[in-house]
Amino acid sequence: MNEVTHVDAYAQLAGVGPYGVSPGHALITMVEPHAGHERAYNRWYEDDHFIAGAMAMPWMYAGRRWVATRDLQLLRYPTESAVARPVTSGCYISTYWVTKGRYPEHIKWSVGINQRLNEDDRVYRDRTHVFTAFHEHVATVYRDGADGPRDFHALHYPYDGLVVEVIDTADAGQRSELLEWLCAEHLKERLTGSPAAMVMAFCPHPLPADRMSYVKQVEGVESRVTLLWFLEQDPRVCWSERFTGLDSLVADRGLGSVELVAPFIPTLPGTDRYVDELR
Repeated sequence: MNEVTHVDAYAQLAGVGPYGVSPGHALITMVEPHAGHERAYNRWYEDDHFIAGAMAMPWMYAGRRWVATRDLQLLRYPTESAVARPVTSGCYISTYWVTKGRYPEHIKWSVGINQRLNEDDRVYRDRTHVFTAFHEHVATVYRDGADGPRDFHALHYPYDGLVVEVIDTADAGQRSELLEWLCAEHLKERLTGSPAAMVMAFCPHPLPADRMSYVKQVEGVESRVTLLWFLEQDPRVCWSERFTGLDSLVADRGLGSVELVAPFIPTLPGTDRYVDELR
């Protein structure tokens, strides 16, 4: 029996709406596979979910997975994190770009496909979502100005590391102050001479009410900033010099509290490299 696919609608949909290259939105999802399920989770995510649950969706045009081996997990701070409890949880993180102006269309498809995957038993249960949220892209600060890859290349360029920084503020007003300081002063200063080629700043969207029940609602929608630092060097090499003390710098300005600073390295797609180094 032929399935109904509404194939004629695709030509109509392609002819309307934004279709630029800017990463207007991101899905950032940090997950902890349950103990003993690391290898099975990794194979499910790479062999099925990364494609069917993400990259095959409309308007999601780039994606990359990252991993924190145990030694990288132990570099994280602060110990008492509002994001990860304990702070070492969430050894895999995936980052995806969604075309600017296409978030409403994408989220509709995302909810629909995940409901279908769930019904078809193509969802891996033995995992915990530590930090999963769609985000609006609000700024990119480059180390080298107009030279080097742009932010829409960030998930294709072979960066050697990623540092995820999450900052919570008191309210939306303070978040605006924080973003102004980050983009005008702090990030430019920290990037100069560093192995980080760029920092992208995001603010979270609330998840839809009909999301999957195992994904908790996003916290800090009006008051949180997520920073992604893209590194041309393994974060272990430059950690003590470049990435310690970020919490103090924000706190001293009175602009919020850093709730997570976490380094990752890229996975090697199609392999189980690093699976035996997570615990």
